[in-house]
This record gives sequence, structure tokens and C-alpha cells, in this order.
Amino acid sequence: MEHSEQSQRLFRFYNHYRIVVGLILVGAIFLNFSFVEVNQKSTALYQISVVSYLSINIFTAFILLAGFKTNTKHIVVSVIFDIIILHLLMYSSTGVQTGLGNLVVISVAAGNILIHGRIGTFFAALAALSSLAIELNMVFNSGAKIDGVVRAGLLGIFYFAAAFLLQNISKRISQSEELANLREKNIIELEKLNHQIIQRMQTGIVVTNEDGNVRLLNQAASSLLNVEDEHQLPIQVKARLDQWKHNPNIRTAPFKTSDSGTPLQANFTQLQKDTGAGILIFLEDTSKISQQAQQMKLASLGRLTAGIAHEIRNPLGAISHAAQLMAESDTLSPADSRMTDIIQRHSGRVNGIVENILQLSRRKQPEAIENPINEWLHKFVQDYTLSHSPTPEITVQCIDSEPTARFDPSQIEQVLTNLVDNGLRYSEKANGKPTLTICSGINARNDLAFIDVIDQGSGVAEDDLDHLFEPFFTTESSGTGLGLYLSRELCESNQAQLHYYSVNTMPDQDRFEQDLPEQDKHNELSSEGSCFRITFAHHKRII
Repeated sequence: MEHSEQSQRLFRFYNHYRIVVGLILVGAIFLNFSFVEVNQKSTALYQISVVSYLSINIFTAFILLAGFKTNTKHIVVSVIFDIIILHLLMYSSTGVQTGLGNLVVISVAAGNILIHGRIGTFFAALAALSSLAIELNMVFNSGAKIDGVVRAGLLGIFYFAAAFLLQNISKRISQSEELANLREKNIIELEKLNHQIIQRMQTGIVVTNEDGNVRLLNQAASSLLNVEDEHQLPIQVKARLDQWKHNPNIRTAPFKTSDSGTPLQANFTQLQKDTGAGILIFLEDTSKISQQAQQMKLASLGRLTAGIAHEIRNPLGAISHAAQLMAESDTLSPADSRMTDIIQRHSGRVNGIVENILQLSRRKQPEAIENPINEWLHKFVQDYTLSHSPTPEITVQCIDSEPTARFDPSQIEQVLTNLVDNGLRYSEKANGKPTLTICSGINARNDLAFIDVIDQGSGVAEDDLDHLFEPFFTTESSGTGLGLYLSRELCESNQAQLHYYSVNTMPDQDRFEQDLPEQDKHNELSSEGSCFRITFAHHKRII
């Protein structure tokens, strides 16, 4: 037997029907108007049965109104009670010919609708036997005609027919309901799956209405746009949306949401009416597209440069060795000695360039693992300070307790080593001592982990910002200009981003200054310092 919330609702309607029938029967008694011919000897039984039927149904209505939850047993008892009461009314009147058997058919049908299973057949059998017993009693005790027994038999056939018919209908309805519930569940699960996929895609996806109000914004879009209000489009996107509305065939120009943001390309498409009126916006990081094109160029150039580098090293080694031998000569004049120093110094610089080029061409695929950043960062700083003399002053500040990211530790260590070397050098040049601050945390806007390398140097000139990460660009006479370029390349290989900020424009500056320990307040950051931020991709996002 089955019972559901729908059965409870149907039972409420059935109980209202019982109250209406009870009121009609009681009203007929008080108005001295009867629908049936009552046996004079059983008048009291008839009236008691009618009043009891109405009273119990009204009481049931009150407890249902109070919030009582019926179960299968309650419904079974109610249907059996109806069958018995109605047959008592038949017994106290002239039997099945009174027409009360039609009410019994309704009760049997209601029982089969409310409860599925063999109990419905039991209701029909109980009603048929009760009707047949009443007619046989009237034949043997009151001398009634045998025609009543035949009518009782036909009425019993109606009971069973109603039971079997409604059982089949109810079974089909139940199967359809289960199928609908299963499909609804599958649709909900599919919707959740689609939502997770959309949220973890690397392509930014935004769904807006016709007025530009945001209805859906995935994590990648939130990270790319870096918006404070996720219900409103940035003005750059809104302007391009308006351009697209006027001319859907145009391709809007790339844009940045901030001076330090990544260049983005927005593509628009109109949603179909059956999916709801709206506009779908795809956001692509154009820097990644240009980087892929550049990587394809570098892949072809890598083989060429690697071959050239090998060829350069042989004569370079000979030049350097010859300069060393010349420097050891006793007859060398001071002017010639300065010349040999220049040869050796520039030979070393060329050798450094060759090493960087070979390293670029030999770069391997990252072996990314999930790393707790704070723990890994403290270990890096400990190893770095132990391997350098004099010991640099490096402050580690962890804003959040447990930032996590997926990256290749050896490659990100190489990036940090390069950034820390540069930061210490510029801090010492500006302040006379090698000081540096490394900060880790989670960006509150996009929930992405980051590492900041902050120096107390003089910062980067505004004219040099556009060329900062270009290969062979350097402001130092002894530099190769490949350090920051290689650092950004390694970060992108680990699905991370490397950006430059001046100290007075760095993100989360308020959080950093608020959480800085008291013993480190003397290391107050210079407003001209530099901040290089490594922002890691979401460690659970689809790449």
C-alpha cells in the first residue's frame, strides 16, 4: 500500500463530500423529509447512524484543519466506517433499493483512489458482502422478494468494477507522477551540473536582461571583470553592449576594466525566447590568445635560437678564456687590463643571455599539485635567506589562514626567486638595505589565491610599464631583460597571472596594512615601491 502527500489532499476533499452528505441526511430528518423509506422498527438506528456519520466527519475535518497528518491506517478506517454506516442506513430502511448503494460505490471508489494496492479490492468485497447480507436477511426475516438479492449481486459487481477500474487508473496516474518526479529530479540535477560547469569554466560568461542588468555571472567573469557590484555591468562592457544592440554584426574593440587589468574581448548573442529574454556575453582574455600566438612563434624560434646559442657558446668560451690568459700577463698595461675586464664582463653577460635562451627553449610542462601557500611560502623564504649572505630582511605576511592553489613548486619557486632578487636589489639601491615584504591571501572579490612581492624601491617609471614584461627589455646595464619575461611565461604555464602594481595602487592594501604585526610597523611601505602579484587560477576550475 502507498500513501503520499497527494493522498492527504484528496482525503480532505473526500471528507468535505462526507460532511455535505451527512448534512443533507440530518437536514432531511429535522425537516421530516426523507429520501428513503425508513423501517418503523429501525427509525432510532437510522437517526443515530446519520448523526454519528455527520459528527465523526465534522470532528475529522477539525483535526485535519489543526494540522493532523493522516496515514494509510486512518484512511482505511475512514473508508470502512463509511461502508458500515451506509449499510446500517440500508439495513434500517428498505435495503439496496433505497439508492444508498450509489453512495457506497462512491466510498469504494474513493478508497481505491486514496490508497493503491489490494486493500481496494477488500473495500469492494466488504461492501458486496454487506449488501448481500442485508438483502438475504430481509428475504429470510421479512419475507422480501428474491429480486433484492439479485440487485445486491449486481451492486456488488459495480463495487468490484469500480475498484478494478480505479485501481488501474490510479496505477497509471501514480506511474506518470513517479515519471514526472524522476524527470523533475533529473532536470534539477542537470541544472546543478550545468551551473557547476558554467561556474568553473575559464571563459567568462555573463547573462543579462535587455537593460543590461546581470542575471548570471560565473567565477571566471567575476575574476576577469573584477567588479564590486555583481548585478551591474562595468561601464566598458555596457558601452560595447549598446554598440552591439545598434549593430549586431560588428565586433567590439577589446577593453580593460582597470589600468592593471587584462585586455578582454566581449562577444554578444541574443538568447532564444523559449530560454527567456536576455543577452549572453562571452568574455575572453585576449592576452592569452596573443600569448598562444607568441608561444607558437617562440616554439619555431626556440629551435633556431637554441642552435644559435650553442654555436655562440663555443667562440664565447674561447674569447673569455683568451681574456683571462691576457689578464695574467705580467707585461699587460693598465689600459689593456681594463679592456680585458670589459671583455670578461660582457662575455659573462652574453653567457647569461645564452643560458636564459636555452632555459626558455628547454622549458618543460608543469607538474601541478595542490599546495598550501602559507606553508610553502615560509619554507621558500627560509631556504632563500639561508642561501644568501648577508641575510636579507624579508617579512612574510599571511592575510588569510589557508589559501590553496595548484602549481608546479619548482617553477613558481623560480619565479619568486627572480622577483625577490629584483626587489631586494631595488630596495637596497633606494634605502641602503635589502628589505622586502611577501604577502599571501585570497582576493575577496574573486576568491582567488595570490602572492605579493613588495619592495621599498623607487618603483617603475610610467614610460616603462608597457614594456615591463617584454623579452630583452631592461633598465640595468648588466641585465639580460629576460627575467620578468620568463617569470610571466612560467606563471602562465601554471595557469597563474603575473601583474605589476605600484604600492599605492596595489589591491587589498587596507587589509595588508591592518593585519601587519606591530613588530613590522617600522617596515612601512614606501609609496613609490613596487608590487608584483602572482594570482593563481581557482584550484577547482575547469582548465
